[in-house]
Amino acid sequence: MRVLGILGELVGFLALSWKEVVMIIIGGIFIVLGIKYKMEPLLLIPIGFSAIIVNLPLSGITEAPHGFLYLVYKYLISTEAIPLLIFLGIGAMTDFEPLLADPKTFLLGAAAQIGIYFAMLAALIMGFNINQAAAIGIIGGADGPTTIYTATKLAPSILGAVAVAAYSYMSLVPIIQPPVIKALTTKKERNVIMEPLRKVSKKEKILFPIVTTIVVGLLVPTALPLVGMLMFGNLLRECGVTERLSKTVQNELINIATIFLGLGVGYMMTAERFLNLQTVEILLLGVFAFATATAGGVLLGKLFYVLSHGKINPMIGAAGVSAVPMSARVVQKMGVKENPRNFLLMHAMGPNVAGVIGSAIAAGVFIAYLL
Repeated sequence: MRVLGILGELVGFLALSWKEVVMIIIGGIFIVLGIKYKMEPLLLIPIGFSAIIVNLPLSGITEAPHGFLYLVYKYLISTEAIPLLIFLGIGAMTDFEPLLADPKTFLLGAAAQIGIYFAMLAALIMGFNINQAAAIGIIGGADGPTTIYTATKLAPSILGAVAVAAYSYMSLVPIIQPPVIKALTTKKERNVIMEPLRKVSKKEKILFPIVTTIVVGLLVPTALPLVGMLMFGNLLRECGVTERLSKTVQNELINIATIFLGLGVGYMMTAERFLNLQTVEILLLGVFAFATATAGGVLLGKLFYVLSHGKINPMIGAAGVSAVPMSARVVQKMGVKENPRNFLLMHAMGPNVAGVIGSAIAAGVFIAYLL
């Protein structure tokens, strides 16, 4: 009997429950989606593999105080270090010129954030507490690092489900958005060809991240960690004298941060935390958040269409969900389908990058009031 007891402590499959088997299968599905279907592979593959590891018993890799994945989560995810480093990389990779060339498109990015508040309200109605509802609502911002940052601060218990919803639906933007856009626009509106954007000066590009950081820091201080890192990365890109730093942030740093982000999120995907009705509800609310965010941007786009006497294509409002650059590409593809001469990509990139700032500010507001 003692021999059997020792074997039970050493052989993992003797301690494996059916719930853990299900989670291992789910982890495998994430890996397949990343490899075969190229759905956010840079994150779904690390998340999927980490989900497999944390549901294999007896390894100690998730246990305090020295388990590796425990350390990754405690010191890199729960401290918000990794989401902030990823925002630094995003800033260095983002070109804000389309937004600067047509500043009114910032309003389209802001309008798309309405999905955050609709999803938050729906979550409250479904019985989630206010902190959980806020973390779920941020999924509508279509910004993975912001979602993880907010959930880590406000509702760490649902981080795994919220992160999976955010990143899986970001990869499904080309499926979720077109039906919403078509339902809210006419063929005539989708056919609108917009004039080329003006050229933005280097001085404007350099001043933008500095001024934005100061304004956000004064108005919404709790959003400054996210927006500040985003703008610092952009300053490295645009100033012209820190090319080495910019390239490092865009490549090595963000790649390392992405690996640890995936492992840290996977750490939260244990069978106990993930296999419940609450997870299903979060996934459904994620779809609702994306759809209503798209609708909010398109509806304001329709108002712009009317006010401009038909010179603004309302579809560009859909890009206000900050899935950069996927939602802008959706708008471009739909525009070309309606009219082969219709080049909307740069016009859509304005609200697209504005959405990144908008979702970060929304997260800051939630954190300020709820933490």
